[in-house]
Amino acid sequence: MSNVPNELKYTRDHEWVRVAREGVVRVGITDHAQKELGDIVFAELPANGSGFSAGDPFGTLESVKAVTEVYAPVSGEVTALNDELNDSPERVNEDPYGDGWLIEIKITDKSELDGLLSDDGYESYISQGNE
Repeated sequence: MSNVPNELKYTRDHEWVRVAREGVVRVGITDHAQKELGDIVFAELPANGSGFSAGDPFGTLESVKAVTEVYAPVSGEVTALNDELNDSPERVNEDPYGDGWLIEIKITDKSELDGLLSDDGYESYISQGNE
């Protein structure tokens, strides 16, 4: 079973969201997603200041198996990027909920957080075979 921390919110696209500070969330991919992708060899992230709507693709992760898009879980503006991934993209595999985070977003509509899955909701979602 995948590691699904209970303090996070999740999307059906396998991103996680953690409130980093008031109005700002940190985003990454779940343990389940990194296991499905395999060894990540490259992360393409957006420019700082880029704006996205919830559900928009904001970047890609390239693994030995495939290239997959990652999606903004909430609407807002990118305020920080995990530049460490430029040299060490494998951090996404090693620590998906810690050093493997992708971006931070200043949220434009906090109510969007309410539409995300809880840990139990996400575990149920992946246990039903939703890849």
